[in-house]
Amino acid sequence: MVRNLIARKKKPLMFIPYWLCLPAIVLFVGFVLVPSISSIYYSLTSWDGISKNMTFIGLRNYKDIFRSERFWNSVRNTLFFTIALTLFENVVALSLALLVDKLRRTQTLFRSLFYLPNLLSGIVTGYIWVALMNYTFGVINQVFNSIGLPSVDWLGNPDLALWSVIFVMVWKGSGYYMIIYTAGLSGIPKELIEASQIDGASGWRQFISITMPLLASTFTINLTLSLISGLRIFDQIVAMTSGGPGFATETITYQIFTVAFSEGKQGYGTALAILLFTITMVFTGLQSWVTRRFEVEA
Repeated sequence: MVRNLIARKKKPLMFIPYWLCLPAIVLFVGFVLVPSISSIYYSLTSWDGISKNMTFIGLRNYKDIFRSERFWNSVRNTLFFTIALTLFENVVALSLALLVDKLRRTQTLFRSLFYLPNLLSGIVTGYIWVALMNYTFGVINQVFNSIGLPSVDWLGNPDLALWSVIFVMVWKGSGYYMIIYTAGLSGIPKELIEASQIDGASGWRQFISITMPLLASTFTINLTLSLISGLRIFDQIVAMTSGGPGFATETITYQIFTVAFSEGKQGYGTALAILLFTITMVFTGLQSWVTRRFEVEA
């Protein structure tokens, strides 16, 4: 009798976790799941984003995309930007992490200083560097002129504009990935380093044989994050170049924005977004598969 009474009291309590999760589930369904499913339908229409009329056109948007030279140009820019950003961000971040790890008293100070640029928003960062790189009155060109070098059109030259944006992104994001590498370095047993030093291993040999293998999981995290960041770059492009000069720095995300909201082709822009999602999933999957193989070996 007592057991049955206790069981009856416990039954309402069993549903409390589900009720607590309900608001999050409703928000996820309403703001993520439903819009994602709706986007698939929108990509098959000629909707302009404003009117109530939606003409179903099937796969015409996708056919037009693959026939568009502008799309392939944005794909090339996006892939170039992503590969360069992933490489340079991780090289700089790992170098900073190794440098900070050698410090003792000032480690916290330099870790904070290197992380500081990451606290700025992408738009603010972009506008700051636009002022610094300005051809006429920018600080960088003024320094060049003071030492006898000519001014450089950092953002107006098609050959330099994309590299300028990459530089700014590396400057902004390296501190974030440095923190993750620093956490990985702190997990490496000091006994292994000391044993290798006793055996006469050089600093480079210690890095290749001990540090790199034991940071394999950290590499997977940082490479995945920087890869996704490169594929969806948008705010720095808006602030610094607006996709120009011409279409020299137009990425897929910026093309989605201009096509969907400036040119009134919401259906076409949604199709581009779905293609970008597919590209992101494929690249992150391949990258994770490759890096996790090294984790197993390590």
